[in-house]
Amino acid sequence: MSLSPSCRTCTFTDPYPYQAAILAAEAEIFPTTKGAFRAELTQINLGKLWLQRGYESLPRVFRGTFNEDRAPIGFLTKADQSTFQHCGLEVAPGDIIVNDRRPMHRRTRAACHWGSMSLEPADLAAMGVVVAGRELAVPSVTRLVRPAPASMTRLLAVHEAAGELAKTAPDILARPEVAHALEQLLLHAMITCLTESASAEMSSVARRHSAVIARLAQVFEANAGRPLYLAELCVATGVSERTLRACCQEHLGMGPVHYLWLRRMHLAHRALMLADPATTTVTEIATEHGFWELGRFAVEYRALFGEQPSASLRRPPDGRRRVADRPFALPVSESA
Repeated sequence: MSLSPSCRTCTFTDPYPYQAAILAAEAEIFPTTKGAFRAELTQINLGKLWLQRGYESLPRVFRGTFNEDRAPIGFLTKADQSTFQHCGLEVAPGDIIVNDRRPMHRRTRAACHWGSMSLEPADLAAMGVVVAGRELAVPSVTRLVRPAPASMTRLLAVHEAAGELAKTAPDILARPEVAHALEQLLLHAMITCLTESASAEMSSVARRHSAVIARLAQVFEANAGRPLYLAELCVATGVSERTLRACCQEHLGMGPVHYLWLRRMHLAHRALMLADPATTTVTEIATEHGFWELGRFAVEYRALFGEQPSASLRRPPDGRRRVADRPFALPVSESA
């Protein structure tokens, strides 16, 4: 069911509330380099169509699953930025990723400006008939679409205009007649890009590797609090060490053990930032997340986050973490 026209813009310095705020997906985001994380997220609900425009200051790994009640697409919004990898597919400016329902991994190599659009599947099918004369459906396998340059330029221009309007004049964008007109422009541009383009599906090898990564994600979830070793991961995923390393390098840009370490470091960081220093210690949080060598943990933590674990524990709560808990329904623009 569609909400009334609405929009908001939020800024974040913590990946956790940022990942929780992203629409149409359940996501985990882990920056892969040290440095100050900053993200901005603009979200627009036009009725049938949802738009998002995001910026992240650090390269990261995104692991997630898209909601079954939405049919999403994603793309880069700046022409002069690095490519990213989505389920092993190399995505360049001008490309569109049409997502399937399976868990996916996406990694960026630098700061990233991205955009997305989503409809309910029934609305996608209906708009396909109206614009292109045929129904469109959520693909069974993720596809990379390369629209004609003129069509993609049009989509990006209208998408950017919507984002600027959400930031500078949210009251105007909340008017039903304005939202409807903008939605029609965006829908036509989106369907044109999806139907008048060349496309490439994942190869059979890529699909097998994607299935291995999905099994690996389940192993990580089941063992979030303890260290895992390469032999255990091979047994759990049913593949050889060589295959597992290849899959992880392809999808994550790093080996499986390093990814697991990075994930646990970020979970420990979040736990320290949210904990009460009067009742919790660094040792408790470190060991709960599988770090038993406390001196080494402190050194690696500082190298990754720029401060000692004890400093994170003592830091006052940051009101920005609460932004993502607010429902996306009101015609307002928020910043935090």
